[in-house]
Amino acid sequence: MESAMFDIGLNITSSQFDHDRDEMIARAQAAGVNHMLFTGTSLDESERACAFARRYDGCFATAGVHPHEASTWNEASEARLRALADETAVVAIGECGLDFNRNFSTPAQQEQAFTAQLRLAAELDMPVFLHCRDAHARFMTLLDPWLDKLPGAVLHCFTGTEQEARECLARGLYLGITGWVCDERRGLELRALLPLIPAERLLLETDAPYLLPRDLQPKPASRRNEPCLLPHILTQVAHWRGEDPAWLEATTDANATRLFLKNASLV
Repeated sequence: MESAMFDIGLNITSSQFDHDRDEMIARAQAAGVNHMLFTGTSLDESERACAFARRYDGCFATAGVHPHEASTWNEASEARLRALADETAVVAIGECGLDFNRNFSTPAQQEQAFTAQLRLAAELDMPVFLHCRDAHARFMTLLDPWLDKLPGAVLHCFTGTEQEARECLARGLYLGITGWVCDERRGLELRALLPLIPAERLLLETDAPYLLPRDLQPKPASRRNEPCLLPHILTQVAHWRGEDPAWLEATTDANATRLFLKNASLV
């Protein structure tokens, strides 16, 4: 069976990829990662992510304003985001949500930008690509009124508690799991709750160039993560869930395709 993996979170616009972006994408495709979703974190970066998605086969983009960038949201932002969402390469609104860990934007600014993006996604019938850090209760309060109006939602790079996972899953969210789960220092709690995630709600991502899996052997010379390492994350997740890797590969690929590419052209 031909490999079919979908990296649902890749920061293609990172300057860490400036010197070998084409080669990085080729390595991923050679490793069986046949679909990649490029994360938009601001309107400018979303436009760049969209341009890169048009450039590479099997690649798509999100468009949105990350909570760190929420202070930039203004009256013109929604018009720009609406125009981006009309691009065929853009398949989700986000990365959007709340991050009360650093508060690069004030909580009030974050909440305004988050709600505006949820409203737009509901209007356009597009899934949302979500971020939540140290803000779970407020995040859920703002998200809840929109869930029955959205075609789907994924909480990207999930690193929360078992209770938070259960609350997200009860609402029908997908959970995006990264190489964080391969970290023997910080990832053990997440690793323990992996079996609680229904297979049909599980998505996999690298969040490259961040979150290089710490259990790679031999250890790579660079700390930069790449989408070609998604097969390693998949194999480890399958092991900890007690599932066949090939079955989990097909299942998570189908999940991502169902969430993001329902209305997208695969050509």
